[in-house]
Amino acid sequence: MSALAPRLRIGQGFDVHPFSPDPSRPLVLGGIVFDGHAGLVGHSDADAVAHAITDALLGAAGLGDIGHHFPDTDPTWKGADSLSLLAAASALVRADGWSIANVDCTVVLEAPKLAPVREAMQDRLGAVVGAPVSVKAKRAEKLGAIGRSEGIACFAVALLVAEAT
Repeated sequence: MSALAPRLRIGQGFDVHPFSPDPSRPLVLGGIVFDGHAGLVGHSDADAVAHAITDALLGAAGLGDIGHHFPDTDPTWKGADSLSLLAAASALVRADGWSIANVDCTVVLEAPKLAPVREAMQDRLGAVVGAPVSVKAKRAEKLGAIGRSEGIACFAVALLVAEAT
């Protein structure tokens, strides 16, 4: 990293998945399984929170996106635990000379309620990322596909700090 390179980098991530008609597919958000709720369609476990954070971290470091590193055309990632993808992306970011300062994400959904497990989500995600992670939930107020409970979306922002050289 040159002396003229910025010491701080911000990345934005976004992910959205529709609900699956498969009653055996679990709903996983932020590494937490929500029993009794329809799961999301996806090649991996479809954890929209972990995916959005992964993209925010990779984007901030200029390392591409989740599809580049973990393509849905690769059978290796079929049914993968998205926290393992997040851990791998975090390692790539650190290997590129960045430390992760924090991550903030907003999950947009009508159900389930995240408040009862928000702390557990933040703790689990923070342990994987190695930095504080905040999780907020917002409703779409019945507007659009998310408001009609057709799926879940998540936005994430990550702040990276250049490691001292």
